[in-house]
Amino acid sequence: MQASSRAPGGVLLLATAVAALTVLPLLGVVANALSAGTQLAADYLFRPRVGELLGNTALLVGATVPATVVVGAIAAWLVERTDLPGAGVWRGLLLAPLAVPAFVSAYAWVTVAPELTGFTGAALVTSMAYFPFVFLPAAALLRALDGGDEEAARSLGLSPAAAVMRTVLPRLRPALSGGALLVTLHLLAEYGVLEMMRFQTFTTAIMQRYAVGFSDASGSLLASVLLGLCLLALVAEVLARGRRRVAQVGAGAPRRPAPARLGAWTAPALAFLTALVSASLLVPIVTVIRWLVAAPSGAGPVGAHLAQVTISTLGLALLGAAAATTAALPGAWLLARHHSARTLLLERATYLASALPGVVVGLALVTLSVRWARPMYQTVGLIVVAYAILFLPRAMVSLRAGLAASRPELAEAARSLGLGGGATFRRVVLPLIGPSVLTGMVLVALAVGTELTATLLLAPTGTDTLALAFWREASELDYAAAAPYAAVMVALSAPLTILLRRQIVEVP
Repeated sequence: MQASSRAPGGVLLLATAVAALTVLPLLGVVANALSAGTQLAADYLFRPRVGELLGNTALLVGATVPATVVVGAIAAWLVERTDLPGAGVWRGLLLAPLAVPAFVSAYAWVTVAPELTGFTGAALVTSMAYFPFVFLPAAALLRALDGGDEEAARSLGLSPAAAVMRTVLPRLRPALSGGALLVTLHLLAEYGVLEMMRFQTFTTAIMQRYAVGFSDASGSLLASVLLGLCLLALVAEVLARGRRRVAQVGAGAPRRPAPARLGAWTAPALAFLTALVSASLLVPIVTVIRWLVAAPSGAGPVGAHLAQVTISTLGLALLGAAAATTAALPGAWLLARHHSARTLLLERATYLASALPGVVVGLALVTLSVRWARPMYQTVGLIVVAYAILFLPRAMVSLRAGLAASRPELAEAARSLGLGGGATFRRVVLPLIGPSVLTGMVLVALAVGTELTATLLLAPTGTDTLALAFWREASELDYAAAAPYAAVMVALSAPLTILLRRQIVEVP
């Protein structure tokens, strides 16, 4: 990572505007929490129930995040740096769980094993649903890293494992820490999985409080605790990521090292990946197909509604993906090229609102739009703003990894030849980070297509989505009626995961 003395004023202004926009819902939450008064807030927060919620949330994060990091890193290493049989097929299968919404996986596991609820079920489902967030950046970075350092270490007498630990693992820190941060933020804001698994955390408690009364300050008080947990996660990620440069220095093209031979470990590696794909992909897919077969035939009105909500979901996903990725670009670029305390603060600010449940962000935007921008209320524009705020970290992590792996010397050379800043970005930087831009857009689109609570609050009257339709039926335990919506969500997400696989393969 390279820092320069002065960041361009226009880019800095854009990044500041994005950070301010993402902080707006937080101001609404904090203002509502403070309205309770100091004494009442202290009495409410220092209760055994809040301690139980904090313990449950910490337990889930403490179990799921390490599991996803270990599983995602091992899977990425097996696929990208070993002679694993069928590596290309496994690469696609390990990304495929991104096509299955987490609450659909929970729905599948609940119907297959009804006794698998509480912490065990929640940890299993979230680990299986979220490990691709670590696998994706780790696999992409492993494919892009120059193998020269690793080969040099082995030529000096280090064993293959020691060479990896000394030369590769430190350079994987940005990908692993970024993926772990995404998993943590998703866990803090997760609702559908935890509600189905009957495991209470701050998010489920906040939803219950807002169901009782939207203006109830207790929900905002609980949300303020989530903000504190998010701040801890952001600080931990900064410490874990480090400042080590990832991109190659000097002339020449990066070269891939010779694949490590698994030998006797081939069978255990294949068994590990088979179990992982079965738990994360096969169980939900087979369950959805089973319920589709069990659904009554001749459901004409359901078919018409399916087409309507599919079109609506696709449109919102495309708009949300474009908005979030565009908004993330200034902050990611500043952090990569003009690293300073100020640019780090701007980038970190964009993560805060994503740790809040969608209902909190949605309610804050409803309040702000009604009071200060009434024409925005009940418009597609407002819900797209909510998606950008909630899912901007997905785009930010992807862009940050892409910029870290692109050599800043190329942009400096273009400027030395007379190109301006805008032309340099368009002709040099953007082509280099193009795969990361597309990856960020795909990750956001996948999230928008399965968002529940903010969509329910902010969507214009008459607008419905696949996620909302699925949740209505599943909440009534009508699993057969919910299955068609789940199947279409998976079918729409599948091409996007194929795009993600191509981005890994096409990394230079």
